[in-house]
Amino acid sequence: MSKSKIKGKDLKKINYKSDRAKSLAINIINSDFKHLSKQNKLDLLEAVLLYPKDYLEHTSLSKIAEELIGRIKTDKGTIYHLDSLDKPFAIYGKKHITTDTMRQMSVAMQLPVSVHGALMPDAHVGYGLPIGGVLATYKAVLPYGVGLDIGCRMSLSIYDVPPEFIKRNSYQIKTALKEHTHFGIGKIEKHHTDHEVLARSEFNEIEILKQLKGKAQNQLGSSGSGNHFVEFGIVELPAGNSFQLKEGSYAGILAHSGSRGLGAAVAAHYTKLAKEICLLPAGAQHLAWLDMTTEAGQEYWLAMNLAGDYAKACHDLIHHRLGKAMGIKLVALVENHHNFAWKEVVGGQELIVHRKGATPAAQGQTGIIPANMMEPGYIVSGKGNANALNSASHGAGRRLSRKRAKDSFTGSELKKLLKQNKITLIGGGTEEAPMAYKKLDEVMASQEELVSIEGKFYPQIVRMDKQ
Repeated sequence: MSKSKIKGKDLKKINYKSDRAKSLAINIINSDFKHLSKQNKLDLLEAVLLYPKDYLEHTSLSKIAEELIGRIKTDKGTIYHLDSLDKPFAIYGKKHITTDTMRQMSVAMQLPVSVHGALMPDAHVGYGLPIGGVLATYKAVLPYGVGLDIGCRMSLSIYDVPPEFIKRNSYQIKTALKEHTHFGIGKIEKHHTDHEVLARSEFNEIEILKQLKGKAQNQLGSSGSGNHFVEFGIVELPAGNSFQLKEGSYAGILAHSGSRGLGAAVAAHYTKLAKEICLLPAGAQHLAWLDMTTEAGQEYWLAMNLAGDYAKACHDLIHHRLGKAMGIKLVALVENHHNFAWKEVVGGQELIVHRKGATPAAQGQTGIIPANMMEPGYIVSGKGNANALNSASHGAGRRLSRKRAKDSFTGSELKKLLKQNKITLIGGGTEEAPMAYKKLDEVMASQEELVSIEGKFYPQIVRMDKQ
């Protein structure tokens, strides 16, 4: 009988790598399959290794299969282990990205549901998935892979008026920005309560959304705090641009904001739920996911999409109000989400592609990548780079945290710098000082494979939350 016993060195020969999997296999095969020859035992264990899903319902071998897959069901939830296999991911602009950011992305790639990944050149550390991280998963959606501000987006309206319009009407523009944009937590809009987004059936079908409809109604058309902004500026378009507009300069409005309290509450609710049912090791808990085949996964997907549409509605109302107040005619619109997840076919397989602080950049897809309140941003069109999961950066990316920026610069320094560059700032603070960000020109040079440049946007009058 001893000659037929399986030992660790036997399992090593058939490619068992995990010590825990080896231990389980030795105990189970030697106690529950005593009648088998050594070779038959090894054949059976090799089959479990190669096809673990086929053994998940087996009376005793299921424990080995669960360990190999990295999934162990308990009364409190399902325990998942991170993959030991090295799943590589594309990195663009590596010289701009910290080691901690790359390490955080490596952990995300070790999830058993992760298939592909990429880091954009503006990437920096975030909760769960790095900001600037793109992650493609199989039948799983990560609430923190999308982020707290679901559907956060950029939108640029281009108007049929010359740039001199801004200088001539600077007082009226500042007045319009103060009267028609509202920033920060608790800000309430008194108009547009009948917007079609509020009539969506999800508000009546999903419990968390029922509770949030009043907040959504009150905040519709407002902007968040932090790095969110609305600004008037100059758009420069070259000949042969994607918008079929004449080469030259135009006045434009650029906004950056998301789904407000609605999105934050949805993210918090489903992140908590994901952490309760998807049990991950310490250091990876923010990466908990919801299975897309479950009710919870489907609920989050519907709520996420609603939050994204709500964010767009907020932008549309902001641009409409400002355009109407200034009496200017819209001729082109550029917009894109960057905290969202999409169902996309990658390598012939449908996956969930999370872009947390990353711009969709499929072939010909237009977007806007801003720099900071002082330097020009870029209007771009995607090149459809599959290695980058059809993505690009969503901005320049932070060089300093908000706290470090606040501790490093004074309000008078910021005012002096903006005055020298002829930028008017309404609200704002040193947390968002231009010096706190990477240089966008350098970031753009690192993603020439990902996007083509279609034009530039130069900020002139900037409105932010008072910090």
